[in-house]
Amino acid sequence: LERTQPLLPMGLGYVEGVTHDYVRHGTATLFAALNVANGQVISRVRQKHRHQEFLDFLRQIDQQTPPELQLHLIVDNYSTHKHAKVKAWLARHPRFELHFTPTYSSWLNQVERWFALISERAIRRNSFTSVHQLRQQIELFVKRYNADATPFRWAATANSILQKIEKIAKRIYATGH
Repeated sequence: LERTQPLLPMGLGYVEGVTHDYVRHGTATLFAALNVANGQVISRVRQKHRHQEFLDFLRQIDQQTPPELQLHLIVDNYSTHKHAKVKAWLARHPRFELHFTPTYSSWLNQVERWFALISERAIRRNSFTSVHQLRQQIELFVKRYNADATPFRWAATANSILQKIEKIAKRIYATGH
């Protein structure tokens, strides 16, 4: 998104101002796999978010991780992750195992915290005149982030997490879904 006006600086008695209107130059999809052991991220920026792009990302992960590792990918319930061609690829690559987050529980996936971080530090307050410029910013952030990556640490206890899941599950089941 390209802002139609520059950011207005903070001053005494008022906060930084951001214009609400923008020019949209296209879209991009960011695929990311977070290594929870060391905090590093494997990423891929694409124009679309279809099963073809997801398969390309799985192949990239396969190439960039030691072959002896069993890989557990936590994903949301987006239909791309459940496509027949994705399932067939996974059947041929048994070291990959997908785990789907429950509805309304994306917070369980630590990569979502990383998405918030890149949004805060590299995207939200910027203005991009092209998708190419956005992509460059994302790739630069990932490179710098990985140079000094550390794992995220849960602050909540296991019991509080399980209580939250139980509360959400009760709400979902009460609606008949």
